[in-house]
Amino acid sequence: MKVNMGAMDRGIRIVLAIVFAALYFTQTVTGTLGTILLVLGGVFLATSLIGFCPLYTLLGINTCKKKI
Repeated sequence: MKVNMGAMDRGIRIVLAIVFAALYFTQTVTGTLGTILLVLGGVFLATSLIGFCPLYTLLGINTCKKKI
């Protein structure tokens, strides 16, 4: 797997994952929408930690400035 996410993209995903988790655990967002946001936050966190987004590969997007 080649890294295809830049630092800004990874940072935004981490912040969104934290916000989604906070909304879920404070019960601001509940039910199906809350569960979807929690799962989406988990995906954002995982992809930002490894620096690879499979969807970016399918769409031909690369936000990583460094050529590896």
